Amino acid sequence: MKARARITLTFDDPRAAEAVATSVSLDDDGYIRTTRRGRTIAADASAESARSLLHTLDDYLACISVAERTVRAARPRARGRRRRA
Repeated sequence: MKARARITLTFDDPRAAEAVATSVSLDDDGYIRTTRRGRTIAADASAESARSLLHTLDDYLACISVAERTVRAARPRARGRRRRA
C-alpha cells in the first residue's frame, strides 16, 4: 500500500516562507517535495506504508519548526519609539 499526504503551511510574510522552504527542501530526497508560492509552503509526501509516512512527516515538521524559530530569531526586532526625557 502506498501512503500519501499533503501539508500546507501559511506564514506571515513571503520572505519567511522562502527562508523556511529553502532550508527544509535541502532534505527532500525523494520522500517529500517542498514547493512555495508567496506566503504558502506545500509539502507532498509519499511512502510505502502509513507508518513510514508518519515518520517522514514527523521529521519534516520538526525541521519546519527549527527553521521557523531560526527565521524568527534572525529577524531584526522592531524598534519602539523612544520617550523624551
